[in-house]
Amino acid sequence: MVVQAAAIITSSSHLLFSSSRSLSRPSPSQLCVFDSKALVPCPSSTNTSKKKHGGGGLKCMAVSTASEAKTKKSKFEIQTLTGWLLKQEQTGVIDAELTIVISSISMACKQIASLVQRASISNLTGVQGAVNIQGEDQKKLDVVSNEVFSSCLRSSGRTGIIASEEEDVPVAVEESYSGNYIVVFDPLDGSSNIDAAVSTGSIFGIYSPNDECLADIGDDSTPGSNLLVAGYCMYSSSVIFVLTIGKGVFSFSLDPMYGEFVLTQENIQIPKAGKIYSFNEGNYQLWDDKLKKYIDDLKDPGSSGKPYSARYIGSLVGDFHRTLLYGGIYGYPRDKKSKNGKLRLLYECAPMSFIVEQAGGKGSDGHHRVLDITPTEIHQRAPIFIGSPDEVDKLQQYLA
Repeated sequence: MVVQAAAIITSSSHLLFSSSRSLSRPSPSQLCVFDSKALVPCPSSTNTSKKKHGGGGLKCMAVSTASEAKTKKSKFEIQTLTGWLLKQEQTGVIDAELTIVISSISMACKQIASLVQRASISNLTGVQGAVNIQGEDQKKLDVVSNEVFSSCLRSSGRTGIIASEEEDVPVAVEESYSGNYIVVFDPLDGSSNIDAAVSTGSIFGIYSPNDECLADIGDDSTPGSNLLVAGYCMYSSSVIFVLTIGKGVFSFSLDPMYGEFVLTQENIQIPKAGKIYSFNEGNYQLWDDKLKKYIDDLKDPGSSGKPYSARYIGSLVGDFHRTLLYGGIYGYPRDKKSKNGKLRLLYECAPMSFIVEQAGGKGSDGHHRVLDITPTEIHQRAPIFIGSPDEVDKLQQYLA
């Protein structure tokens, strides 16, 4: 084995070394090789090298500089979510505790993705037979997804309070597992679509540590001042994990080959404007006249000869993800039936607003920035209009 290794090294050296006779004026990037460890700049001529280093044994080779080597990226190189989080920790953007919490959330999302894909096979479609705190019928996957999320967060040992759409009140983690961070989540957004295999997702937010209950953070506290991390995972043709830690928006796709989330988009920026609107127009007759006027004008081709396009999936994660990439506006306004809107402030509106602002967009209740709204209860609802900055500004002008 030693002889074989020596032969390989010897044969390799023929590729590295060139004839000293062919070297007349070495380029600056050429390096001299004395042994396997030493690299020094080549002398200006082979004669000088012979004098300085004792004979004609010295040879030179052209080698790319260190800076050039760093810029070259292997086509096989991938950046996993785990590796990306560790880099953020090493640079001091997040701490080790937060890294663990986010990793536990990504694990929950992987499990839920598997459950969603096998829902019909595993008999997880249909209604559970219970109603959640929102007064909504719980799907079987709502219940299972909530258990998966809660279990992963508890076992991380880094969460102090967990608040879910499916739970009546925030849950304090047992002291033996307790940590500091407050995590809020909608375990399976758009679950009414699950039986038809339409896009669904999980939404989450991580709030700064606090000794008090989440609903009593303080009179002057807002989601915008306490939210550290926000993200969602979309279960569709691909499983996509979108995350912000307050330094831009990043997208990771689940690679089934590795079982890992792999970085696919960095520093996502929402287009400044867009020609797509996403509203549930089935509620049109229940809307305020100003909002009706806004929607009517979007449908008017005007001088351009082309009206806005309507796209509505009925899953916040699916509609939001398209809006984030293509631009436009998503809206779920208050109406005569839902006086305060339908979506929940803390674990739907605020996390999505945090994400879109990090991508250069805006999130509004029609009059104010969503992240400036002070919560008064854990399941507080709020109207929301979210998307490209120009489109949100335009809507606010109509509602003013």
